[in-house]
Amino acid sequence: MKPIEGIEHQPQSKVPDVERVPVPDGELCIIADWCKGCGFCVEFCPRHVLVSSEAFNRKGYHPPKVVNPESCKNCDLCEMICPDFAIFTVGAPGAEPDEESGGTR
Repeated sequence: MKPIEGIEHQPQSKVPDVERVPVPDGELCIIADWCKGCGFCVEFCPRHVLVSSEAFNRKGYHPPKVVNPESCKNCDLCEMICPDFAIFTVGAPGAEPDEESGGTR
């Protein structure tokens, strides 16, 4: 398909802003602009690492924020339960899986 003369193509997607919070076994990453404020990650975190932020994202929702990073064990529960893929964990290089919590040590 030929481009229309006089109209330049501008890519519509850009890399999202990711808040990376260091935790003992890696990083907890939050993409606030993708969050719709359902609160699943806050409600189901077994170690109470997250709370709903007072701030709004660009959609008008309250994304999660990390309040207790030293308690995070990278169990990936927040990542698995998020319907918007707005939160994920990154394990530290060389970290081995922790059988008890399902995350990394």
